[in-house]
Amino acid sequence: MTATQPPFSDEDRRFDGPGDVAHGELVFAAGDCASCHATPGQSDRLRLGGGMALASPFGTFRPPNISPDPVDGIGAWTVTDLANALIGGVSPKRQHYYPTFPYTSFTGMTAADVRDLHAYLRTLPKVSGRAPPHDPWILFGIRRSVGIWKLLYFRQGMTAAHLDGDPIHDRGAYLVETVSHCAECHSTRNAFGAIKSDTRFAGGIDPQGTGFVPNITQEKLRAWTENDIAEMLKTGLTPNHGRVGSSMAEVVTNTAMLPDSDRQAIARYIKALPPIATPHP
Repeated sequence: MTATQPPFSDEDRRFDGPGDVAHGELVFAAGDCASCHATPGQSDRLRLGGGMALASPFGTFRPPNISPDPVDGIGAWTVTDLANALIGGVSPKRQHYYPTFPYTSFTGMTAADVRDLHAYLRTLPKVSGRAPPHDPWILFGIRRSVGIWKLLYFRQGMTAAHLDGDPIHDRGAYLVETVSHCAECHSTRNAFGAIKSDTRFAGGIDPQGTGFVPNITQEKLRAWTENDIAEMLKTGLTPNHGRVGSSMAEVVTNTAMLPDSDRQAIARYIKALPPIATPHP
């Protein structure tokens, strides 16, 4: 029951076609991929050599090289390999990925977005060299143990998005809950690192345990309008004349690349989030 089960085979026809590179660039930006996978210590956010250290209560994890290098990156991956990683949390070597890779959110991605993202990634610079290995807590040093975690907390293909039939709201639901995986940072986690559903978007200690992530439900953003949120996602400016910082500044670098319609959709969905009190540290 803890063995890997890739959701897709190479014969799956849902991923046929060349992929739309321009749209794939937008998926890449919405997914905040460069923030984790860009090679540290250099300014080009499209050199995706990985290696940034992500501290957590479960050890130190390092995002891998996802450049199109065929040896050290993912240049040899098929679109099905990428789909299995994003939607199933399974590597081409049939290993479980640690959930520091947010496939728990990406699992709701559409086949078209995966195909387009794959096409875009293949256009980026090849980066040689592999990221240093993970240094997990001893229990998670055995990859098979991640299968137990998945049985408890991962529902492949499922999304937490709440749809209401409004195309703008529902587009925002897909972006916020799936591609942009906002809840992965803006929620509190239990002792096993899974999001506590009753704290979703209510903020709390960040996943690395080094700071505090703000509450983005109507408990704290009641006074913000949709336009305020959309403007923050474009410029980083808040309605009280402040500016977002820390990891959110990286997020804004990416959301600023999206079309106005997507930022407005994200804003509408966030404004619809019910108020939830911020958990005590």
